[in-house]
Amino acid sequence: MKTHELDATGLLCPLPVLKLRKRLAGLAPGEQIAMRADDPAAIIDVPHFCAEARHTLVETREEEDAQIYLVRKGN
Repeated sequence: MKTHELDATGLLCPLPVLKLRKRLAGLAPGEQIAMRADDPAAIIDVPHFCAEARHTLVETREEEDAQIYLVRKGN
């Protein structure tokens, strides 16, 4: 299954999560998106959003000067 990508670097809270929510809305359940963000608040916001919206935060990792959040769309 293809992993979609979203570059949210340079955006501040709440924009990374808002863009993630919009992109996830167009995906089928089970599809994944990798969001790149450098907003310090995303470390808290993305896991909270995933829990509230019933998506799965598969992985969080550091890559260069940003974090990568791998999110699987829930049902």
